[in-house]
Amino acid sequence: MTLREITRNAITRLTPLYGSGEAQWLMRLIWYHIKGYSQTDTILKAADEVSDFIAWKIDAVIDRLMNHEPIQYIFGTTTFYGLTIGVNPSVLIPRPETEQLVETIINQANRKADLRVLDICTGSGCIALALARNLLFPTVTATDISPEALATARENARALRVKVDFHESDILSSTPLPSDSFDIIVSNPPYIAEEERKDMSSNVLDYEPHLALFVPDNDPLLFYRAIAAKATSALTAGGKLYFEINPRFHSQLVKLLEQDGFSRITVIRDSFGAQRFITAVNPR
Repeated sequence: MTLREITRNAITRLTPLYGSGEAQWLMRLIWYHIKGYSQTDTILKAADEVSDFIAWKIDAVIDRLMNHEPIQYIFGTTTFYGLTIGVNPSVLIPRPETEQLVETIINQANRKADLRVLDICTGSGCIALALARNLLFPTVTATDISPEALATARENARALRVKVDFHESDILSSTPLPSDSFDIIVSNPPYIAEEERKDMSSNVLDYEPHLALFVPDNDPLLFYRAIAAKATSALTAGGKLYFEINPRFHSQLVKLLEQDGFSRITVIRDSFGAQRFITAVNPR
């Protein structure tokens, strides 16, 4: 079969589940990962015959996609803020919205050098690694409760040759933060209420780690409360706290931060218009 025929057949299989546009995007990724072909290559080589082995490998990927498995887990990588990040079912797949959180921090850092940064609930390490790569000579620390996630994050740091100090730590425990002199604390913690499971797609529910996704319905601010309480003593005077949040609970979180003494609390909308981020300043 030719490259064109294999592509057409695969898109025909994928479209009922993913839609035409995403099916085409998936095929571009498949050709890139399996053969190293760019979109231009697939056009130029459309009439080329494809070996049975390559056709079999593509079929195997399509079968996994038809079972809702995320393509990022199938190939083990994704891109985040210009970096290639290794991912697997022990870590969440970084979302485009989180890139906006990183961009906000970098812009507000205003090219200050030697900032001390802490990323809590680091997962794959994507936030910590992007900040370590893009801030000016920062000292970046990252924590997570999951040894498997930390192993992935450390491997990402090694592959990217980026220095981040990773620690295994449960933010909900009484264990103090690794230092009491951070200029920036950032976190994208679990924030999806259990009741929201029913509205979520199979590729998330069946494959991504629930430990990093869900919080109890009766305490949706569980992680934010713990982080904010520790941040009041771990942030320097004028240090900044950055959260990715569940838009449903933004007003409650603003009140929580006000009660903890934070000032200049700002809610920021993501590119879809959702109230997705909160920044706050430690006045002490």
